[in-house]
Amino acid sequence: MADSHAWGDPFEALGDPNRREILRLLSNGDKPVQEIAAAMPISRPAVSRHLRLLKDAGMVAEQAEGTRRIYHLQEQGLHAVQAYLEGIWGDAAARFRMLAENTDKTARR
Repeated sequence: MADSHAWGDPFEALGDPNRREILRLLSNGDKPVQEIAAAMPISRPAVSRHLRLLKDAGMVAEQAEGTRRIYHLQEQGLHAVQAYLEGIWGDAAARFRMLAENTDKTARR
């Protein structure tokens, strides 16, 4: 990916089920770390480590509100994953569509 030197690897960040669950939780809206940790089966320090990795990958960002840290989804990491998948599967989907449109219907029976 083009910005791999500037950001952590979003695919590596997605490789852990706890980090995927954190992203799912944040897809419902911004949340403080305490609320994220309360919804997880792991310790709060572990949640903080996962959030740091997600932040390094450009997938989440934090905003300070007093002594609380509020996390939200960040577009850079998500766009990097989307662009990669579209680059790989976009061409394959176009070829499949062309094949399907040009296949003789009688040959499919």
